[in-house]
Amino acid sequence: MKALAAVTSALAVVIAVLVAPQASAASLTEVTGFGTNPSNLRMHLYVPDRVLSKPPVLLAIHYCTGSGPAFHSGTEFARLADQHGFIVIYPSATRSGQCFDVSSQQALRRDGGSDPVGLMSMVRYVLQRHNGDASRVYVTGTSSGAMMTNVMLANYPDVFEAGAAYAGVPAGCFATTDGSGWNSACANGNVLRTPQQWGDIARSAYPGYSGQRPRVQLWHGTADDTLRYPNFGEEIDQWTNVHGLSTTPTFTDRPQANWTRTRYGDKVEAISLQGTGHNVMASGMALRTIQFFGLDRTPPTSTTTTTTTTPGTGTCKVSYAVNAWNEGLTASITIANTGTTAVNGWALEFTLPNGQRITSGWGATYSPTSGVVTARNAAHNPAISPGASIGVGLQASHTGDAGEPSSFSLNGTACAVG
Repeated sequence: MKALAAVTSALAVVIAVLVAPQASAASLTEVTGFGTNPSNLRMHLYVPDRVLSKPPVLLAIHYCTGSGPAFHSGTEFARLADQHGFIVIYPSATRSGQCFDVSSQQALRRDGGSDPVGLMSMVRYVLQRHNGDASRVYVTGTSSGAMMTNVMLANYPDVFEAGAAYAGVPAGCFATTDGSGWNSACANGNVLRTPQQWGDIARSAYPGYSGQRPRVQLWHGTADDTLRYPNFGEEIDQWTNVHGLSTTPTFTDRPQANWTRTRYGDKVEAISLQGTGHNVMASGMALRTIQFFGLDRTPPTSTTTTTTTTPGTGTCKVSYAVNAWNEGLTASITIANTGTTAVNGWALEFTLPNGQRITSGWGATYSPTSGVVTARNAAHNPAISPGASIGVGLQASHTGDAGEPSSFSLNGTACAVG
């Protein structure tokens, strides 16, 4: 993968200047003997000084020419782990060029061999040795690491709750049959398939699996000349199909200049960066990924799988912003906990104006679709800490009245509106 290695040597320099030195006393530690490791990957582990009692686990995968220690020092994930109490695994590829194997037949199927098996051994080691939360395991990476992120989500959908790929390609796109680790057709954006075909490729990595699939966040620059921009659309096609979603966004906005963010329900989020090349990762993006994962929020301390709402635990404020067109609208809803007690499991009740009917939503489940509606938390956002807020939303049809609900209650408590 010489072409990718050449450009990502520059990526290492760019990433290295993004993060200030860590203030924590915790340090990166190499772990050996962590389990089955057919390709002799190295494992470095960052455990903050203070972690949650059952800490979430993040697998953070580097670019070609990189290493686990370089990705640790050059990204913001360790600093965010210090703030939120999760553990970060930083693997290192050891083959020539330090790229991960996303091309061989062994790598592209569950427990088939090569790098994904070693990466899974690292995750299992941390879950066992550090009392990790098996329901909150995540993966992210850039370039080669982004490609591996998509492969891990396809191979182990039962392990990862979500993943974020920075400048990657769809799972299976880089497959080769000649032993080469480089696929020029894929890199150049010339491997174009239907959403169904991409979805089938992802599903074929773990045949017969019918359980929950990971949520996915995708980032790509329009000027990427290494893993070209058409791959971004192919990734969207793959993961929306895996989730049974339309490729038409349910929500579109521009969080900052030159960014276009599209959402597909609450399962897939894609951020296109106008004019940005392959070195896509910049300061602040890691925080957005942590927020997408829900790692900035502490889950409820329930021992059951059923969410129980807790009425009357504090005050709240709801902001409701509508973007309407002829016969439809989207609504972005921000729920803020302005009290002093955490809300563990939430239900937001409001009444839609006559003629409005919800057609889809993200961040919550909505029932019924008209009249007096209750939005209940999704699996990834059950808790709202004091002083914190979360964002959810919906798309609806209307017959002329695109107005907003006049009042809201959270777990039976009336909320301020504004």
